[in-house]
Amino acid sequence: MTLISYADSALSLLPPVVAIVLAVLTRKVLLSLGLGILVGTLLLNDFAPLASAEFLAHRVTNLVWSDGALNSWNLYILGFLLLLGMITALITVSGAARAFADWARQRIRCKRDAKLLTMFLGCVVFIDDYFNSLVVGSISRPLTDRYYISRAKLAYLLDSTAAPVCVISPVSSWGAYIIALIGGILATHGMSEAGHLSVFIQMIPMNFYAIFALLLLLCVAFMGLDVGPMKAHEQNAMRGNLYDESKGTPPGASADLPEADSGRIAGLFVPIGTLVFATLFFMIQSGASALADEQLPFSLIGAFEKTDVGGSLFFGALVGLGVTLVQAMMQKVESKLIITALTQGARSMVPAIYILLFAWTIAGIIGELETGKFMASLASGNIPFALLPAAMFILAGLTAFATGTSWGTFGIMLPIAADMAMGSHTAMMLPMLAAVLAGAVFGDHCSPISDTTILSSTGASCHHIDHVVTQLPYALIVAVISLVGYTVMGFTESVWAGFGATSVLFVLAVIGLRIKAGKG
Repeated sequence: MTLISYADSALSLLPPVVAIVLAVLTRKVLLSLGLGILVGTLLLNDFAPLASAEFLAHRVTNLVWSDGALNSWNLYILGFLLLLGMITALITVSGAARAFADWARQRIRCKRDAKLLTMFLGCVVFIDDYFNSLVVGSISRPLTDRYYISRAKLAYLLDSTAAPVCVISPVSSWGAYIIALIGGILATHGMSEAGHLSVFIQMIPMNFYAIFALLLLLCVAFMGLDVGPMKAHEQNAMRGNLYDESKGTPPGASADLPEADSGRIAGLFVPIGTLVFATLFFMIQSGASALADEQLPFSLIGAFEKTDVGGSLFFGALVGLGVTLVQAMMQKVESKLIITALTQGARSMVPAIYILLFAWTIAGIIGELETGKFMASLASGNIPFALLPAAMFILAGLTAFATGTSWGTFGIMLPIAADMAMGSHTAMMLPMLAAVLAGAVFGDHCSPISDTTILSSTGASCHHIDHVVTQLPYALIVAVISLVGYTVMGFTESVWAGFGATSVLFVLAVIGLRIKAGKG
């Protein structure tokens, strides 16, 4: 079928704008995404009903069957969600979650420590953002519930560690992907002698958004800087309402399950530890196999670059579920209760799966509309080279916000940033590339159609739009100070001048938040 290209038209923004605005206004995510999908489908097919229906059927089918084979990535991720729901429910009925909460309560004596522990776990589990959000959420939820920390705050803790940590960590699925992109860019511009890993490491202090998002999260956790919608959610949590019950049970939350009194802490940490190490093993093993197939020498970074993330998450969760089942049977949990836990655990993930399927569908349609190319085209023109890092940050943020994907934004915007740097001021290449990485994470944090946002909500058992609106003020604060930092860096051509300006603004922002939150 022949589709209309919107690469040079602002109409390419219409479907994501419809979906995002309606999601925020109506708080009905599936309806909003569905209308965005419908608008995009009609645009692509020139409003022809039959052609639109055929195209939409094809896009939906592609979610499970693509290019004559099963769509393994999507199916593995969906399988991982179901398995993790089962693991979490089994841990609950075994009493391990309650045992962990009781144990932690003796050692973690306040809300602040519970938030700091969650943030610490988020920084430690850095191999993949999906994995981070869901696994750390499963571990931390019993503890944060015990201290009446809202699910919205937990989702913010998860989301603002997941992507920022992954984007500055070379040994992660994100780091490997970025290093591979950088390698291709450097080779294209005749700079293949530069070490790809060393270039990535040089860019870490230039990624202002990731660094200061983590620092702001630390301040929020440590000082209780709750402002805007987040303050309202925290006040409700102190009254026992961890989420707005009028909106129904959030994704990732199973119905109340009985908890055994004989639960042990090992019942939580052994399955989760197995899940972490099994996933890491499969990631390295699949990457090593791919390197061997291409007759390339093994390296850890190379293995992460070639790894099968979806398959590794699925098979790691399968091993984790097996260990959890064995522990439950050794604990003599009734077979009927185990079956109930497995069923309800899988069922608890169904709302998240629906949202994810709709998000993947609209992401595919946005790709066909070439929304990313239109956003990239806005960078063309006579932009002074001193403003290029700031311009790249803004455009990458808008692209990620509109498309709901950081990785897609990296693939589109990094080559453009490199071309613009080579055509105007070579010394600005790394700052501009870093600005793209930072902007993409910022846009991803703010976007209701981002899969990372969806899964952070799921990991926290928080309503999706509640997470978006409560995290947004913090993301915007860091984005504004990062933008100033990139502007200063552009004019001074000094990374440390930009970092210094950002640091000063960050301190002022924290002081302002303390006053606003009534902590000053």
